Amino acid sequence: MTETNGTRADAAGTTPGGTGARYFRAGPAAMLVIAAVIVAVDQATKALAVWGLEGQDPIRIVGDSVRLLLLRNPGAAFSMGAGSTVVLSLVATVVVLGLLWFSRRVHSRWWAWGLGLILGGAAGNLVDRYVRAPGFLEGHVVDFVSVGWWPVFNVADSSLVIGVVVVAVAVFKGVEFDGSRGPAEKVTKDG
Repeated sequence: MTETNGTRADAAGTTPGGTGARYFRAGPAAMLVIAAVIVAVDQATKALAVWGLEGQDPIRIVGDSVRLLLLRNPGAAFSMGAGSTVVLSLVATVVVLGLLWFSRRVHSRWWAWGLGLILGGAAGNLVDRYVRAPGFLEGHVVDFVSVGWWPVFNVADSSLVIGVVVVAVAVFKGVEFDGSRGPAEKVTKDG
């Protein structure tokens, strides 16, 4: 499809109408590929952690500051809600399904990366909830990286945090999920 000015409406680059916003046609696919890679890396590292750390003393990487140790977390972040594993699993399922549904509307590189990381992190931990002991929807998430006083975490947890930061930067820059520019850019141009 070609616009009257000769540019394709779905091409990468400036959106029709000359707003200066960037349209990223591959946004939905990029978001899903990023999420799939995160889930694969997360599950592979968790399998290695269980294999190599089960029943072992923590492995010191940098003194007592950075260690590898195996923990199984029945709760959410910081082990909160340990008695609500089924509820947490159902909420995470809704979030993952919602992000999958929403992915078709993402046409910004920033949002594709951010939401891809968030989706991958949420799905990576959700896999544990479905398949690990003690059972379906009650599985404990495998955590194995300990840095200083911070709670023990995994690749999925890291991905979630980085994804939130990327989305926050997109919001700060005024980049909308569809590639258009939001109020932040309008204020800058008008002010």
